[in-house]
Amino acid sequence: MSFFRGFREFAIRGNVVDMGIGVIIGAAFGGIVTSFVSDVLMPPIGLLLGKVNFSNLYINLSGEHYSSLAEAQEAGAATVNYGAFIETVIHFVIIAFAAYLIIIQMNKLRRVPMESTKQKSCPYCFSDIPSRALRCPNCTSIIEERRKNASKRKEAVVRISSRK
Repeated sequence: MSFFRGFREFAIRGNVVDMGIGVIIGAAFGGIVTSFVSDVLMPPIGLLLGKVNFSNLYINLSGEHYSSLAEAQEAGAATVNYGAFIETVIHFVIIAFAAYLIIIQMNKLRRVPMESTKQKSCPYCFSDIPSRALRCPNCTSIIEERRKNASKRKEAVVRISSRK
């Protein structure tokens, strides 16, 4: 019984559900891209290249003459279907470009990591503290910054207060 309970907890976890939804959406997107490449993109390219149907481009390895790829495949001839390969490469390039655009947008939406705060040394206990700190968290000394005359150089002054 614990095997099924463990599997159920694994399957219900957010990451697994998100991944499953991503696979389903990816498959649907793949179908859309396949249709776009085969039905929208390749016909105009074939027309520009002299009314070429890319799905019928093949090399017959059997030495006999066939009028189409379907006829060669029906006869059982060995063929290299480079037209289908070209369509598959274009299909891959479109999906890779779409994934690249999605990754760029996700990176823009991520928060920019906070810059690390500058550190200074506590003049009393010499531990590193944030440069804007007014009191040392280690020795609890009060730290004040004063400007020297016109030079505008900062100088750390330590006041030790006694608590009673």
